[in-house]
Amino acid sequence: MKKDLIERLTRYVKIDTQSNPESTTTPSTEKQWDLLNLLDQELKAFGLETELDDNGYLFATLESNVSRPLPTVGFLAHVDTSPDFNASNVNPQIIDKYDGETIQLGETNRTLTQAQFPLLKAVEGHTLMVTDGTSLLGADDKAGITEIMEAVKYLTEHPEIEHGRIRIAFTPDEEIGKGPHAFDVERFGADFAYTMDGSEYGELQYESFNAAEAKVICHGVNVHPGSAKNTLVNAILLGQQFNALLPQNEVPERTEGYEGFYHLMQFQGDVERAQLQYIIRDHDKTNFELRKKRMIEIKSDINSHYEDDPIEIEINDQYYNMGEKIEAQPHVIEIPKRVFKTLDIPANTEPIRGGTDGSQLSYKGLPTPNIFTGCANFHGPYEYASIDIMEKSVEVILGIVKEIAKDDTLA
Repeated sequence: MKKDLIERLTRYVKIDTQSNPESTTTPSTEKQWDLLNLLDQELKAFGLETELDDNGYLFATLESNVSRPLPTVGFLAHVDTSPDFNASNVNPQIIDKYDGETIQLGETNRTLTQAQFPLLKAVEGHTLMVTDGTSLLGADDKAGITEIMEAVKYLTEHPEIEHGRIRIAFTPDEEIGKGPHAFDVERFGADFAYTMDGSEYGELQYESFNAAEAKVICHGVNVHPGSAKNTLVNAILLGQQFNALLPQNEVPERTEGYEGFYHLMQFQGDVERAQLQYIIRDHDKTNFELRKKRMIEIKSDINSHYEDDPIEIEINDQYYNMGEKIEAQPHVIEIPKRVFKTLDIPANTEPIRGGTDGSQLSYKGLPTPNIFTGCANFHGPYEYASIDIMEKSVEVILGIVKEIAKDDTLA
């Protein structure tokens, strides 16, 4: 299977599917259709019925091969790659039996070392796919797509494996937070699902952040600096003041586990106008609301010193902690836990410190935990995929299907 995984992942990552947060269309970029159309053709070649709608949501069905009633399970992955780094001309490199030494990324001055990326220690001896240093790899989430496709291929080639109805979904725009926005849960028709969009070996994630985005706009008064006293208002300095009043230890680089944060993503502008773009994250709903309230209070405090309220803020919720929905249906987690145990995979159920389509889908009525893909260092040139762990991910998908078929309590 390793050879097939390499061939399929290589084919997919070479297709540029970068999404665009500034776009108002769905998908946000036309080039996502290139991979969607290819997947549509490949699924049909497997003998599956497919549905590709105008918004770029590709659904497919592998019908049940047993007569008794079983729940319908779904497997999902997203086709788009991050807009944070170059995603064109991806030129994947294969490292056989990684020996732990420095990996030179193409002809660039970028390298993968265990000193900088300690997680590499866990994949010594594995076959790795890495970048040539000039682009991201796109294993997020084309590794997940590859694993689902290889599992479907295996099931169609082995009809003796009993399974219920299986639904597949490949979706656009996850990287810009819009993946489930036009996802029709009722039409998808699964009782529960799993996103193959995790990272490290053993991840089984069913708790996520509560998430919001915040835009802070600072309006200045620009006059000649020679006569600026008591008149000039520097929008850049207003932005700096706003950020300085946030808790300086509650940022991504100083938090872990269940700890939330404020993350300043962008700061741009001039004396006349400056804009700060934040994301707000917390696993606890009460703390999440307090974080948003704190930002509004800082705005009000700064504005109280000026006549014209120079700072405005816009906060929009993005998604909520999916644990609140999934924990009410414990079998959704117990099934993969049993599979992990059978495969001798240590289950890591620590909360996701990031986003997943499952967060929004769970609140739309489709409980959707997240499972590992075997990749790391997403969204940049240091991204890599362990082909060995990808094999295990395929085994997990197949194991879930088999576990559902033999669990009489689910009928």
